[in-house]
Amino acid sequence: MKRRKMVLFLLWLLSLLAISFYGGAVSYGFFFGISLIPVVSLMYLLVVHERFHIYQEVGCREVLCGQEMPYFFVLQNGDHCAFASVSVRLFPELSYVEQIPDDMEFELLPGERYTFETNLVCRYRGEYEVGVKEVTITDFFRIFRLKYKLPSTIKAIVLPRVRPIGNVNSIPEVVSLVQRDAWFSESQPDVTVRDYIPGDAIKQIHWKATAREQKLKTRNRIGEEKRGITIFLDTRRESEEPYKYLPLENQMLEVVLALGMFFAEHQMPYSMYWQQNDIRESHVQGIEHFGALYQQMAKVLFDKDNNSLELMETLAAQGIIADTKIVIGVVHEIDDKMLEQTEALAAQGVMVVLYFVTEKDAESLLRQSSERRRIVVVPIEAELEGLI
Repeated sequence: MKRRKMVLFLLWLLSLLAISFYGGAVSYGFFFGISLIPVVSLMYLLVVHERFHIYQEVGCREVLCGQEMPYFFVLQNGDHCAFASVSVRLFPELSYVEQIPDDMEFELLPGERYTFETNLVCRYRGEYEVGVKEVTITDFFRIFRLKYKLPSTIKAIVLPRVRPIGNVNSIPEVVSLVQRDAWFSESQPDVTVRDYIPGDAIKQIHWKATAREQKLKTRNRIGEEKRGITIFLDTRRESEEPYKYLPLENQMLEVVLALGMFFAEHQMPYSMYWQQNDIRESHVQGIEHFGALYQQMAKVLFDKDNNSLELMETLAAQGIIADTKIVIGVVHEIDDKMLEQTEALAAQGVMVVLYFVTEKDAESLLRQSSERRRIVVVPIEAELEGLI
């Protein structure tokens, strides 16, 4: 387009030189013809802008992340002249339309109507615009472009997915840590036992149960046994740009829901905590309670004022996480204070697992992982099965 403008400008200069040095009807005709081309092109674009129409629609406004939904758009030429070039540009990154490349260009004859039917897929949980973002019209000479303002755009409400993970590889001993063992000591009827976890005190090993099962067993005293699982979610929004925060928040919610579904299916009770103005909580005893948690997670609002360390300190002050067997944090930032807090919990016999959702280099953090405090890096676009 720049080249065409340059050529037109050079021709106009030549026509100006011609009438200046030679004059005559041909020179003046050539000059006025070249001078009228941009005027006619702009008038043509204004006519197209007023007479052109576009319609678009999706099957439903509320959809599951990654799920296909019907989508179509219609281009309509309502004039008696042809539309030389109509370019359609879609909203990028957050969603995609199947079988259609971006920046598609159409030529519409007088009265012609073009309908494109396909499927639209939303990539991330949230509420955002999808489908056609803008339309650009170009004149016959391809000198000028004009953006057509859409009467309205489509905003989709996208719910998070629940991904099956098969197993929690980062906590392979989760069953023995959470479920009470059926063995009782004959000499100590008030004692239950579980599988030995590296880091357990040697004096807590139950030798009779160990000999009976041929593997190390650790005693739990009734009345002192810790509760099951506590999960906390970092709901701080780290950016104002949807293209940055939506993929991150989507992955964090999918990690929480994948873990929550696994524990619920295996009848492992857990408590979920997050910030949303104040501290919210949800308690899941089994699969029958998971639906309520999902509804709450689908509506979670991330905010720049939320603070995962503050949430963790509040739960610690209330004695919630210190009285838990496993504390799981789904976070997108780990600082020295969080490392100190989790190290103190590990020293009290609590297993801590931090799922660090990030695209940053976390090699230095991984080196601080141990049996009692495990740090698992989860890339933003990674599949969860086999990772968490």
